[in-house]
Amino acid sequence: MKKKKTPENQPKPAANPNVLGLRGETTEQAITDTLEQNYMPYAMSVIVSRAIPEIDGFKPSHRKLLYTMYKMGLLNGARTKSANIVGQTMKLNPHGDAAIYETMVRLSVGNQSLLTPFIDSKGNFGKVYSRDMSYAASRYTEAKLSKICGALFEDIDKDAVDFVDNYDGTMLEPTLLPTAFPNVLVSANSGIAVGMASQICGFNLNEVCNAAIAILRDGEADLLSIMPAPDFPTGAEILYDRATMETVYRTGRGSIPVRAKWRYLQKENMIEITEIPYTATCEAILDKVADLIKTGKVREINDMRDETDLSGLRLAIDLKRGADPDRLMQKLFKSTPLQDAFPCNFNILIAGNPRVMGVREILDEWIAWRTDCVRRRIYHELAGKKDKLHLLQGLQRILLDIDRAIEIIRNTELEADVIPNLMMGFGIDEVQAEFVAEIRLRNINREYILKRTAEITSLEADIASLESTLNNRRKLRNVLIDELNKINKQFPTPRRSTIVYADELPEITEPDLPDADPVSVFLSKEGYFKKITPQSLRMSSEQKYKEGDSLRRSIETTNDRELLFFTDRQQVYRLRLSEVEQTKASVLGSYLPTLLKMDDGENVLDMVDPGDYKGSVILAFANGKLAHIPMEAWQTKTYRKKLLNAYSDKSPLIGLAQITDAVDIALFTDDGRCLIVNSSMLALKPTRNTQGISVVTLRGKKQLSRLVPLENAELSDPSRYRARAIPKAPVALKPEDKGEEQLSLL
Repeated sequence: MKKKKTPENQPKPAANPNVLGLRGETTEQAITDTLEQNYMPYAMSVIVSRAIPEIDGFKPSHRKLLYTMYKMGLLNGARTKSANIVGQTMKLNPHGDAAIYETMVRLSVGNQSLLTPFIDSKGNFGKVYSRDMSYAASRYTEAKLSKICGALFEDIDKDAVDFVDNYDGTMLEPTLLPTAFPNVLVSANSGIAVGMASQICGFNLNEVCNAAIAILRDGEADLLSIMPAPDFPTGAEILYDRATMETVYRTGRGSIPVRAKWRYLQKENMIEITEIPYTATCEAILDKVADLIKTGKVREINDMRDETDLSGLRLAIDLKRGADPDRLMQKLFKSTPLQDAFPCNFNILIAGNPRVMGVREILDEWIAWRTDCVRRRIYHELAGKKDKLHLLQGLQRILLDIDRAIEIIRNTELEADVIPNLMMGFGIDEVQAEFVAEIRLRNINREYILKRTAEITSLEADIASLESTLNNRRKLRNVLIDELNKINKQFPTPRRSTIVYADELPEITEPDLPDADPVSVFLSKEGYFKKITPQSLRMSSEQKYKEGDSLRRSIETTNDRELLFFTDRQQVYRLRLSEVEQTKASVLGSYLPTLLKMDDGENVLDMVDPGDYKGSVILAFANGKLAHIPMEAWQTKTYRKKLLNAYSDKSPLIGLAQITDAVDIALFTDDGRCLIVNSSMLALKPTRNTQGISVVTLRGKKQLSRLVPLENAELSDPSRYRARAIPKAPVALKPEDKGEEQLSLL
């Protein structure tokens, strides 16, 4: 008999592992709690352990790399392959070889990113001023620590800084490097964390050391008189403004303008640029100058090229004849990265907390931290000397009776009793007895013991001096001053960036822009062009033409516009009115084929004022077709003076009309006929070389001869010629509409 299932003995449903909470229940969590528990630890890790430098001037990645190289013996040893260094560094920095090698590149002499590089490199390490000059792979380059690293590691083994376990607990690494100079201001540094960033410009090593010395001696010293401005590895010129610099020094924020250093070589008619702003690259400068040339904003340059080689950076600009180099450089400073600004944000970790500080505050923090390092070093040295003195004092006791010491050791049966017997025999402690017992047999003589004990006096003097230094703030301060003076003497560093006072510079004006004064332009049928001011027209409006020539088109416009000229070779020429000299109605004007450098035998058919390239143009061809084309079809991104294949070559162009709204157009044939069409009947074609659509049905070899806006056609009965649909045959002109015999454009 089957047992009846009851609620007590029914099987329980299996637990769903995908449901959170007890018994499949979900739990709610406030978004603020989620951010605090999940996001904030990540953000703090990036801030504290990755992106923001600390008071020694290094990020963790820098510190791990340099300490690894120090432990490899690369401070005084020969260079080794960079790949070897990268591999060893992964014991402390397990973030991949690429990130470690990039860090090494930036700290190297070859890359020129730092004023005081910490890595003596050999091989291609790229250049900070070039984005395309890549560094070689780590297997090809070699490196060692530069000499200035001695100031970083001199106190590393003297308990000057704390050590912690590495990521897997197999070795120790320093939390900071005991830098003997304010590297936090000497080495340029930048980093982007979560919600904050840091951007520190470099200062000259000697100036920073002198500024620290000045503050140690006088806390109110004027820093600007000692270190007037930053110093950049790429040199260039700092445009100095005291008020701006005071703001940066006081707040740690601000912007420092920097511009390239150049000279004019008159013999070659060339500008040579040898130093550029730290924030710029050669390629960015070349690209921007090329854009200015293409858009016609700079016309004085024939060519610009990068001639950088092993001797250093060099950009060459070939000038056109008659170009003013000073004025050109003013334009380039205004419009290119040849003049840039370094954004300062002196954000530094102090005891694990990010703080934005001014220069004086940073130096005060560094002095306090370095003083603590020196105090710890002195404690370490003091402890060592006291231990040594203690041993020598025990050795001095034996000097009174060496034979007795030998006898005690010789007559002791058990080895374990040697130390206690010496302690009882001479009244010394266990450490001293251990030291005596370890002396080699050949050294148990009066001469050896006298030489060793002679050090007791000097040790006592050293200990007294060290204790006095620890207890005297002035002496501690003098220790720091002596160290900084020593670094100044060992590493003289000439200033690279030149300081130029902004108020002494000539004012950089905007490039001359053409004025927008009203002008009238006239085009004759034979290609003569005039630009005349309204005042001149009021004085004399009668136009002069060659015999047989007459007006083709006149336009009222402004001097800052450009015109388009359509020719009989399917080409369009562009001309800036500001480039044409004003003239009078009483002269013939400029001959366009010569002015525009047209091809031999090429003639101008008509001109158009494109304005802002809105609206459209209707082109009429001899075969009876019309093309309705938007004006923007002839617009170009660069200032191209000549457009090829500007319209269709299937039939000769006999006329054009520029329109903005729907208008009526009268079309005349060479056999005395006319047809009026509305522009709305012509579909807009996007391409400028379209063949158009058939509008006028022509008989035999007849052709269109003219295109005229209806308002200018002087027809007695326009409705007679109006087309209701196209294509349509033209209507014969009435005798009163024929007027004088019309001349064709052809």
